[in-house]
Formats: sequence, structure tokens, C-alpha cells
Amino acid sequence: MKKKTALVTGGAGFLGSHLCDKLLSEGFIVICMDNLITGSTKNISHLAGNDDFTFVKHDVTNYIFLPGKIDYIFHFASPASPIDYLKLPIQTLKVGSLGTHKVLGLAMEKKARFLLASTSEVYGDPTIHPQSEDYWGNVNPIGPRGVYDEAKRFAEAITMAYHRYHGVDTRIIRIFNTYGPRMRLDDGRALPAFIGQAFRNEDITVFGDGSQTRSFCYVSDLIDGIFRLMMSDEVYPVNIGNPDEISIKEFAEEVIKLTGTKSKIVYKELPIDDPKVRQPNIERAKKILGWEPMISRTEGLKITIEYFSKNSS
Repeated sequence: MKKKTALVTGGAGFLGSHLCDKLLSEGFIVICMDNLITGSTKNISHLAGNDDFTFVKHDVTNYIFLPGKIDYIFHFASPASPIDYLKLPIQTLKVGSLGTHKVLGLAMEKKARFLLASTSEVYGDPTIHPQSEDYWGNVNPIGPRGVYDEAKRFAEAITMAYHRYHGVDTRIIRIFNTYGPRMRLDDGRALPAFIGQAFRNEDITVFGDGSQTRSFCYVSDLIDGIFRLMMSDEVYPVNIGNPDEISIKEFAEEVIKLTGTKSKIVYKELPIDDPKVRQPNIERAKKILGWEPMISRTEGLKITIEYFSKNSS
């Protein structure tokens, strides 16, 4: 049987590179597209020489030309951590709008199934808890985080418009906090920031009083959910994340314990519009995809800390 071809935009990023690995393991031919403003070829260097893998350096906000058949498109191109999208606000808005438009156009031309990597940030600073897919969110469109939140909300809207108006076969995944090997220590998210500070025996910085909550999903669980959604018939958004909720203060304490550091916790002012709670309702994923996370936070953290200890020197 002829192999199917999948395009992964943002394929040299943290999630995109793991997705490339998964698709290759499932027997796909994979085209990885990335402009490398936040991605890195280090994440895909182990795939060099694989006949089923091609890397294309390209900015998806520009016209995309790819010859041949493409069966599946996973649109993951976007800065995704606060430190990146606050530093790259225009690029973040452009990739969510112009980039999604260009990639949907490619999907229409190739008659490919399209999956949008959306985010729990579409819920903003939520007023309901946990967050389910029918919640419309509480987003400040003119706040500093609005560049990412609104880019993804627009991306969802244009994806549904292409589905309804042009008949493009689309999927939307809302990704909650994810962690694992290939995250950047300097990407500004809580987990790599805490681990980096712990390795350097620096005080661990917690914003606010640390009572705000997050739910951390290990990367292999997330990638499994993404693949299942693409292969399903579900066109409406599906949350993928780990509902095991923890306060940021407790999370910092876990990292201190697991790394054996002498670091202390210090508190700084909470950034503007930082969500107070974040926990996915994953009932739809369970029902539609038969999916739920398998890797415990302790197990996932041990693997991630070991990765950083080998790769942070």
C-alpha cells in the first residue's frame, strides 16, 4: 500500500518534532516545515538521512508551494510560550491569521485533511472550571497575551469557515500545558524555568502567591491524542490535556524535591492576564477518541529532568 504523506508546519518545534517522530513510526512520509524563529533543527537532527523525512525552511505566512500529493496537514506553526509571543507579537498574530489562511488554502488545493493546533489559551482567564469545549472564554483582546489568544481564536474561526464554506476536512485540537524532552530551558514556561533555576541552584521564581493552577500533560500522551483526533471524524474542537491539577507553588516544590536542589521559592508579581486556573475537561476526548493520559506527572518529570540534565550543559 502506498504511504500517506503528512505535512507538519512548525515541525522543528517542541511538539512538532515529536509529532514528526510519531508519524514516521506510523509509516507516513513526513514533510517538516519551519522558519526556525522558535523551532530548532536540533529537534529533528536525529531524522537526517531518513528517506521518508524532508525538512523545508519556510515561513507559512508566505505562499506555500509543495509538489505532489499531501494527505494530512498538521498546522503547528506558531510561537507558543509567553516569552516568545510577547517578544514576537506581530509574527504570532500573522502566523495565526495569514499562516492559517495559507495552510488551509494548501489543504483545499491538495484535498488534504487539516488539523489546527489550537490552545487552552482560547479560554483566556476562565470563569468556569474545569474548561470544556462549549465554553467561549474570557479573553482580553488588547492585553499583552491577546496576541496569542486572539491569533488562535481567529485560527479556529477561519478553520471552521473553510470547513463550512469550502468543505475542507478539518480538525481542531485545544492543547493544554504540555512538557517533556526538547522543551527549551529558556522558553519562559513554568516547568523549564523551574528546572533551569533548580539546576543552577538559583531561587525558583513563582509569580503571584503560587495558588494559580495548571495541569501538565506529558508529550507522548498529547501526541497520541493529536494522532487519534486526526484519524477520527470529529470536526469540532477537542481538549487534549491532563486533568491532574496542581498549584504552581506545589509544582515548584515537586521540582525542588525531584532535582535535589537547595533552591528556595521566591515570589514575584503576577503578569497581566495570567490565568488563575487551567484544567481541561477531557470527557469529549474520552468519549470520541477513547483517549486519556497514561503518564503520571512524577514519571514524566523524571524523564524530562534527566533530558535537561544531559542537554543543558
